[in-house]
Amino acid sequence: MPYRRLPNTDKARLAALEKAVAMEHGCDVDKQAASYKTLNEARVLLRRFKSAVEQFQYCYTAQAEANRQYQSHLKTARLYISHFIQVLNLAVLRNEVRKEHKLFYGLDPEDFAVPELTGEKHILVWGERLIEGERERVSHGGAPIYNPTIAKVTVHYDIFKEAYREQQNYKLNTTRSQSGLDALREEADRIILDLWNQVETYYADLPAEIRLNRCRAYGVVYYYRSGEKRPEDD
Repeated sequence: MPYRRLPNTDKARLAALEKAVAMEHGCDVDKQAASYKTLNEARVLLRRFKSAVEQFQYCYTAQAEANRQYQSHLKTARLYISHFIQVLNLAVLRNEVRKEHKLFYGLDPEDFAVPELTGEKHILVWGERLIEGERERVSHGGAPIYNPTIAKVTVHYDIFKEAYREQQNYKLNTTRSQSGLDALREEADRIILDLWNQVETYYADLPAEIRLNRCRAYGVVYYYRSGEKRPEDD
């Protein structure tokens, strides 16, 4: 005999609920294989679940689309920050900038390597340090760094910072919608299990294939094991 398998995807959950609701409208009350309470729960949940799935898909898609532009801004900000530090170090080596003035930027006067810039947090930290450090050094009589100027670094840093803030909002919206959907999945699984148990019990005394077909009409899904004989109409 085939075995029953509960839905494990949102699409399958929606299909199961939709079939059950369709049977509620297609049969007389006294011929329903599941209780009115359970069928009503399925009908109410179907609307909420469908809305939650659509909301999650919208948030996820919006985040993915925004992320492509965000990665471009991140790459550009990293490039300008790295380049500025390299130019500053070269100016120190040429004695155009005093070595100890690197401290204005939070840089080690003895270390001429570019600091870690792989993560978003690194870009946020070093962007602020360079902008503030250049302002402080110039206020002490130092000549501005050129190619790139701090103004260009600031422009791309600010664009990145705004994109970062927006991306965090997208992530938060996606996480919230995911959380709501997860809770509804648990509710859907509970209702579908209860519904299918009631339906199978209601048709338990019918011949096997008739019983399976009646249960399938309510959305119950059956799978045949490998090598198991199937009816010709399956």
